[in-house]
Amino acid sequence: MTNIILPAANRRLFLRQSALGLGGLALGTLLANESRGAALQGVLDKPHFVPKAKRIIYLFMAGGPSQLDLFDHKPLLNEKNGTDLPDSVRKGQRLTGMSGNQASLPLAGSIFKFAKHGNSGATISDLLPNVAKMADDLCFVKSCYTEAINHDPAITFFQTGHQIAGRPSFGSWLSYGLGSANENLPAFVVLVSKDKTEQGLYARLWGNGFLPSVHQGVQFRSGKDPVLYLQNPDGVSTESRRKVLDRLAELHAIAGEVEGDPEIAARTAQYEMAYRMQTSVPDVMDFGKEPKDVFDLYGEDAKKPGTFAANCLLARRLAERNVRFIQLYHPGWDHHGGLPGGIRRQAKDIDRACYGLVQDLKRTGMLKDTLVVWGGEFGRTNYSQGKLTATDYGRDHHPRCFTMWFAGGGIKPGMSLGATDDYGYNVAERPVHVHDVQATILQQLGIDHTKLTYKFQGRYYRLTDVHGEVVKEIVG
Repeated sequence: MTNIILPAANRRLFLRQSALGLGGLALGTLLANESRGAALQGVLDKPHFVPKAKRIIYLFMAGGPSQLDLFDHKPLLNEKNGTDLPDSVRKGQRLTGMSGNQASLPLAGSIFKFAKHGNSGATISDLLPNVAKMADDLCFVKSCYTEAINHDPAITFFQTGHQIAGRPSFGSWLSYGLGSANENLPAFVVLVSKDKTEQGLYARLWGNGFLPSVHQGVQFRSGKDPVLYLQNPDGVSTESRRKVLDRLAELHAIAGEVEGDPEIAARTAQYEMAYRMQTSVPDVMDFGKEPKDVFDLYGEDAKKPGTFAANCLLARRLAERNVRFIQLYHPGWDHHGGLPGGIRRQAKDIDRACYGLVQDLKRTGMLKDTLVVWGGEFGRTNYSQGKLTATDYGRDHHPRCFTMWFAGGGIKPGMSLGATDDYGYNVAERPVHVHDVQATILQQLGIDHTKLTYKFQGRYYRLTDVHGEVVKEIVG
């Protein structure tokens, strides 16, 4: 038998083991359970109240889509097209450096046509004809606002609850709180549209921050290796991999008893999840058994791996396998110039796919317990950045008001909440902050956002920091 030499005990180790003795005793059992494929358990024994949703599909439009060209029709802007933004409307609010030094801020009415749709009368532009067809399935919130005026802090704010990087992402908080409902797939999966490089994205947006690393998001990609470093190296069989993991779990159990470090258990759990995913990931990525009518719903792009449409179909497949949080990123909405041409391309990418996803969930009965969220990190200005012409204009970042929509998961369908002023510059009715959005999503999953906390460096943290109120008007 091989002798294992353990590090000598010292005062710090003794105190740590004394304080965490019960945790150390339980660690071996935890590791054994994890290594045999038990589903990851969340910190909550049960939800704080009855959940309306079991899972989230978050369609994040990175770059900031223009609400004024999609959902928030402002006839006054067309009437005053080319005239300066009044000081009484701007009220001295800060601008970005990209338009703050312009000699003038000419108001820019949308060149796209708007109409009311469905029994709800939702106002949607002709850029989104398929989204318009499901107006009565959606809940629009037209009075969202944020504090961040640039992309990095604004996206980070939505994804982690703080503008400065380093805190856990939304999906990581859910994984930590509720655990996984599928032992063969991660609780938190990330999908990024391929060939979209206009807006940089970074893995920390789906990182675990100070939570145990087992809660970080796992990015699925198109191509031969959907998850990086998942497959066995050449010459390593499944049987060999199993033996290695078994011995490694034993060594980790020994190290865990000595160190009392929960990251050791997390590391073992990740190794085991990767082993199980070698079978589960190829299965979920295989669209071969999807019938023709499914592709008719999502459109032909759903047959092209890595497109937004394909990722929407993959999101449905992950949802039906009970993946807890599915995050889709679709960059390319940062239209400082050439907005009409750019937003046409973006709308074409997402219009049919969003419709297909919601209708697919609806017809299979999954929409009632799947919450679909659509939105970006902020909106766009009502004035033109750069030169304004009869057919072309750009819009700068605008944190003061923008539109999001929600479907399913207990959210009231066929309604609009909030409003902006006639110029589309400020919230006029029922402001909804980023933390309010986060608190509402958590509630639909049965979580009181003030009670899902984690102690780090002497302070208790939560996704909504010390803010946030549930938007009760939209909750069914």
